[in-house]
Amino acid sequence: MLKLCVGVENVEDLSDWQVKRMADLAKKGKPAIPFHDTRMSPKRADEMLGGGSIYWVIKHFIIVRQRLVGFEQVKDKDGKNMCRVHLDPELVRTKPRKKRPFQGWRYLEPGDAPADLDGKGPALSADLEAALKEALAW
Repeated sequence: MLKLCVGVENVEDLSDWQVKRMADLAKKGKPAIPFHDTRMSPKRADEMLGGGSIYWVIKHFIIVRQRLVGFEQVKDKDGKNMCRVHLDPELVRTKPRKKRPFQGWRYLEPGDAPADLDGKGPALSADLEAALKEALAW
């Protein structure tokens, strides 16, 4: 699953936001696992749960993923049906891949998913990675 991560500048922002949300949930006595609510439910949910991930697009680059844990039908504050996507708390950095803007979410076929980083180098911001690629230094 491919999803734009709006309102964050980098992976650290996403992590901080999710940690804060999990702490708020724990204070309310609710399960403290990260989730994302979306309007449409995936028709291929069972297939996606067999090891699938949500790949977050931050600042026009796919740079991080989270393993999908489950899907749940919920209602928003106005009573509209929503799909809650439950996520593993671990954020796994991926090799950066440029992605043009889109609305909603998209299926990402396993062969099209960027590889995980090996963790041997420093994590770069999306802006720095973009600049290095433009300079053909990446």
